[in-house]
Amino acid sequence: MQKYLTIVNISKGWDTFSVQFSCELDKGTMLGIVGQSGSGKSTVLRLISGLLSFSKTSTLESKKESKIMLGGRDISKLPPAKRGVGMVFQNHALFAHMRVDDNVAYGLRSSKKISKKESRIQAEHMLEKFGMRDFSKRYPDSLSGGEAQRVSLARTLIVKPDLILFDEPFASLDAPLRKKLALDIKRLQAETGFTGIMVTHDIAEAKQMSDVITIMKQGKQIWTGEPGEFRENMM
Repeated sequence: MQKYLTIVNISKGWDTFSVQFSCELDKGTMLGIVGQSGSGKSTVLRLISGLLSFSKTSTLESKKESKIMLGGRDISKLPPAKRGVGMVFQNHALFAHMRVDDNVAYGLRSSKKISKKESRIQAEHMLEKFGMRDFSKRYPDSLSGGEAQRVSLARTLIVKPDLILFDEPFASLDAPLRKKLALDIKRLQAETGFTGIMVTHDIAEAKQMSDVITIMKQGKQIWTGEPGEFRENMM
């Protein structure tokens, strides 16, 4: 049976460093990518999202064709906006001049052509899932780090992307808030069935969030398996 997400040998090469990555994921599951800084984790997300183009594989070790299949579609050569991929960043990336509800509703209006009134109603409902409905008329500069990250998550989830990429989304938050947001994401994944890939350097976080973990070192995957099989000495 074909996997919902199949990534075959996406790669990026520079003069002294190269990244190569492959994986298969069932729909509604989460892959955790762990590794030290500089191991190539965030590069993988940029390749999947289309923010970074693949290198020619002939310059790297493998000769396999680079390909990303998502929900039966080959998205390898599509522009980022056409891939059905959402991203949640460490730095929130909210629009400072927009209210919270308009930040969350932005994707509905821009990509799904939903009216301003209807998109705000849907944004209110999504914010409520994160306990943020009372913040809908505020602006990003009045939010704490945790509040801003909740808004960022709501903005990504509201457009129902086929795949969500999380790039160290909790890195700037304290431990209790990290745990709370991790539980929020797992709850919403169970409710909505989205498929996700999360980059983190936190092993405990990867175990809590992921159905499958892959370890990266110097641009290569050195181990892939279930969280219960992971051992600290693998790093």
